[in-house]
Amino acid sequence: MADFKYKFQMYKHLQANLPAIHAEARRAADEIGIAPELRGKIGLTGAISGCPAPMREDVLQAAERGATEVIPLSRLVEEIREIVKDYYGDEYDVCPVNTCEGGLWVSYDVLFTPPFTGRGAPYRARYMAPYEKHMHHQASYGRPFPPRYKDYLADRGATSGEMGFQGKRMADLDVLIVPLAGGRYENHGIKYWPVPMLLEVDPEASIEIMGDVAAEHAAYLTGFTSLGYDTPGYGYGVKDEDGTPVLLKEIGRLAQGMNLPYVVDNAWGLPFVGTDIREIGADVIVYSMDKASGAATSGLIIGREEVMVGIRRALGMHGDRWGTLASYGKAAYVTQDPGKEALLTQVQALKVLRDDPGTLTRPVDQLHELVQEELRHLNPRLRDKLVVSRSYNSGTVEINYERTWQDEGLGFPIFTIEDMYAGSHVIQTSLTAMGIIPTICYDGNIFVSPGQGTGEPDGELNPDRMRLVLRGLVRVLEIVGKHSGYFA
Repeated sequence: MADFKYKFQMYKHLQANLPAIHAEARRAADEIGIAPELRGKIGLTGAISGCPAPMREDVLQAAERGATEVIPLSRLVEEIREIVKDYYGDEYDVCPVNTCEGGLWVSYDVLFTPPFTGRGAPYRARYMAPYEKHMHHQASYGRPFPPRYKDYLADRGATSGEMGFQGKRMADLDVLIVPLAGGRYENHGIKYWPVPMLLEVDPEASIEIMGDVAAEHAAYLTGFTSLGYDTPGYGYGVKDEDGTPVLLKEIGRLAQGMNLPYVVDNAWGLPFVGTDIREIGADVIVYSMDKASGAATSGLIIGREEVMVGIRRALGMHGDRWGTLASYGKAAYVTQDPGKEALLTQVQALKVLRDDPGTLTRPVDQLHELVQEELRHLNPRLRDKLVVSRSYNSGTVEINYERTWQDEGLGFPIFTIEDMYAGSHVIQTSLTAMGIIPTICYDGNIFVSPGQGTGEPDGELNPDRMRLVLRGLVRVLEIVGKHSGYFA
């Protein structure tokens, strides 16, 4: 195996050897015992947009039952409001939408963008985002500032351009991107781009930097955003005594001190069970309900009642012009309408999260044990550098291998989010060659969760199926490690 001097040489070598790597992966699938009838039917997570997991039996039955009944949609929205208020209290409100991205869109437009009616030219506004993972979601609705970030993730998505989606930006809105103290931003991957490596983030030092930037831009600043995750690989490993990520709490405190809204993107998160909007001091938190929660494809916006008025109005759910408490009508963001079937599944998923959260946490506990058992078979050079964390917020187990890059020499290959969407992510393409549906896996981070052919109809884990895909992951890591020279 070649001894590479530079990172790019290792990634070039991996690209040149893709046929051999995939051939080894296919042979490994036979050795592990992945039956032909299972290939393409099992995976490392059911919480990906492109291939959602089969619904739990109770959620599916609720949708089927409701589909045969006459139910005004406003009544379903009111039921969702009652469930959310049962948990968070009457000072919080909620609005269902068709996707998490739709929820971000309407929240940012209502809370961050300047008004555009009336005389005179509109002013420009800026919202602040820490430089973290998958910035093409929470940080791509404004023009990047400073300009050094304008080309970051430029190829992400079908519509390329600065910071990803060219047509996604909102009028007269900028986004302040602030690197996190302790974060490392090195280039990696076959699609060679900067990677946020956030295992060592210092929340106190980071918030001091964000506070300085906020003060500098105070005349233009209209809000803050961040992810709502709670794992070390996403930069949220430092927690208070109650288990709340300190960085999230500090951003909330900074926003409150400036009387500005804080919108949290918790797409891969669970209402009630996961990150608590009350504890972090956020104004709005947005979910993708088809990911961890197990509803049909849809999103959910939960927020403080004061700020939710504008969001509910924009979605046509805050009452008619002639005076009603609620409605289900036309408004600026009627394009984000979730529809009856999604609402039915949200009602059921939220009831379970409120009344029986163990349905979603028990499989995570069991998965955490399985992951630790199967990782024992991994080459010690990689295994001993892993940081493995359990997350109830996302219903996942996170496997992070950033620490392989803290020693001299090259670490284990890190593939970028650009690799993931370009089809050049060797771990993911090798899993596909095995017949395993890959997971969210980029920037030195791997998320594993139940559900993609690895669960029972009632939501419990099928340990035999889960072990199978975990063994596939271990074998792929061994193959990639060998071809990269890391295990030489």
